[in-house]
Amino acid sequence: MSTSQRRRASAFEPVALDHAEAVIVDQYTRLVRLAYLILPGKISRHRRVLAAHSLVQRALPGFRERHTKARIPLQRKGRGTDGTPGTEPARAGTAWMTARVLGEALAHDRRPRGWPDRLPPPRALRPVLPVVWGLRLFPRAGGAEEIALAQVLSEVSAPARAAFVLCKLDGLPRTEVVKLLAAADVSDPEAALQGACRVEEAVGDAAGTLLRSQEFDACSVQTRPTDLLRRRRRIRLAWCAAGIASISCAALLTVGPVPLSRDEPTRPVGSRSAISADALTRTSSDVWADTSRVDFSAWPARGSRVDDRALLTRALAAWTDPPAGTRVGASEATTTEPPPKGTQLLYAGDVGGEAVVLFHDGRRVVRYVEPASPTEPASLDFSRADDSDVTTAAALAVSRKDGKLRYLTTPWIAEAQTRDLLRPNSPGRPLDVSGQGLTAAVDAPSAAVSCDSMPVLQLRSSNRIVEKHAFLVADLGELTPVHLSYTPLPGTGAPARQPREATSGTALQSWARGACRLSELRGSGVRAVNHWDYAAQDLPEKGGRAVWSCTRASTWRGPGSVLLQFRTSTEAATAPAKVVGRARSTAACSRFGQHVVADTRWTAGSGHRYLLAAGSREVTRIMVTGDVDTERRGRALAVRAPEDARVTVRAHLADGEDLDEVSADTNPRHGPATAGSGGGRR
Repeated sequence: MSTSQRRRASAFEPVALDHAEAVIVDQYTRLVRLAYLILPGKISRHRRVLAAHSLVQRALPGFRERHTKARIPLQRKGRGTDGTPGTEPARAGTAWMTARVLGEALAHDRRPRGWPDRLPPPRALRPVLPVVWGLRLFPRAGGAEEIALAQVLSEVSAPARAAFVLCKLDGLPRTEVVKLLAAADVSDPEAALQGACRVEEAVGDAAGTLLRSQEFDACSVQTRPTDLLRRRRRIRLAWCAAGIASISCAALLTVGPVPLSRDEPTRPVGSRSAISADALTRTSSDVWADTSRVDFSAWPARGSRVDDRALLTRALAAWTDPPAGTRVGASEATTTEPPPKGTQLLYAGDVGGEAVVLFHDGRRVVRYVEPASPTEPASLDFSRADDSDVTTAAALAVSRKDGKLRYLTTPWIAEAQTRDLLRPNSPGRPLDVSGQGLTAAVDAPSAAVSCDSMPVLQLRSSNRIVEKHAFLVADLGELTPVHLSYTPLPGTGAPARQPREATSGTALQSWARGACRLSELRGSGVRAVNHWDYAAQDLPEKGGRAVWSCTRASTWRGPGSVLLQFRTSTEAATAPAKVVGRARSTAACSRFGQHVVADTRWTAGSGHRYLLAAGSREVTRIMVTGDVDTERRGRALAVRAPEDARVTVRAHLADGEDLDEVSADTNPRHGPATAGSGGGRR
């Protein structure tokens, strides 16, 4: 007998399955969460939810084995795998069921030798219950930390995921984790534990809390329909195909030609019928305070004309098939397809002499504006709004006219103020909001080259949603304003800082140096912008202190762009920071691209020229090659260099990998920034 076999055999003892049957009832939610976390992250959340429930429900053996004995791993005395005290049979049953679920989850993505890579693994093809038709199931969305954890887990092996979950979710010691992994046919449990340690290092001390969040609870799920329009088209095509087949068969059996009827009117190609105004979804006024999903779906229907059926019918008809002359605008990567069933009415009323109607269809917000004069054309605007939250669903732009802007705020906003990002020391000014949530007119940010002010909204959530929660949103020319956040400088030896609301004095001072760059993002479908002060250094020759920042704009569709900036303490408090790097369609400066390095040139008061470079918290060494060849330990570098020196800057990370710099398209020695040019590892 081999060492692994002897170890596995010593980890088992006979136990009746009656105890294990009780476990699946008592601990079903825990087992489903365990399976969901271990299943491969590359499959969709809908398939993972169904697969997790399926393999837990199939974990018990068949009827013939019901009254036999099972062999299961031993447990720590006096405590089960869920960390709760219990009797020995209960602990044994828990261990046995955990091992069964582990084995099924780990084998889900296993392919036999010679199985084609283009096909799903055999277990994924097996028709098993539960089966759901016409709906998509997925857990409620968590925050940025949960999403980052899911990304990290998807990049490690299934045994490492299992070891991490058993350690952090169930709180098991290493010895019991090894026994359970061995019982689940993991060939090298120690290697799996090493992988789990690497995940823990990347995630931090909050791993256990994150694993228990709603992001990974496959028993508390949301439902959405599948693509209704596509499904309807497929059904119609299927009926048409069946009809054509029937007609063809009848024609073969019919003697003589079949006369064609000319009495039936023909429908114009491309014409479509709108859903009726009576079919619109209307959320009641108190839902927002009693739901865990605080987004546009919690908005009640408001406005003086929510019962104006004629206006709503015209708005829906224009959305379905815009009449000639209608001005139609859509944010980047936003479709203008007709309204689906279940479209929600958010607002209908008169604003500034115009009739305005706002809709939400689960993926988009749509604004219909009907001018008072019948000779003027109506307008339609579309913006992405999927996966919105308490901040990104807090307000919508209702009216934009003559440099003024009016917002419609959500009912969970208890207070609204306006402030200027270029005047960080000036307090916010109260903003009047009507009982329907409509704000007074405020100055809209100018798209002009000169940047004299940058007005933003400072909103405070109701205590019924979250206590002491104020945040900033800025208008960038679209229906949904952009959420602004701030990440402070890393502390000495402290864990990575998380983005926070940009309302503190430090955040406002930092944003003041880069606020004017927001205008460059107008019309690009931006959802949120985070300003991250990632490094600071003392300048040579007692030239003061410099701070390096990365401003990341994340879009509704996913990709983001970054702008790296450099500012010194000797400049004015609102002087625009120097741009030292750009990158588009990049993960840099996000949870999935946490490392960055950049460089710039700086001239001391003596006239000496320096090459400066700085990296984020995981940088341990900076290397310069080219006309200047040197390296420095630490996260910052300053070296004398000629003005026209051509150099390449790279950083070495704590995990042993190298990191390329984010180059500036304004600097001729680097060339233009290209998609994905930021922060690449090697």
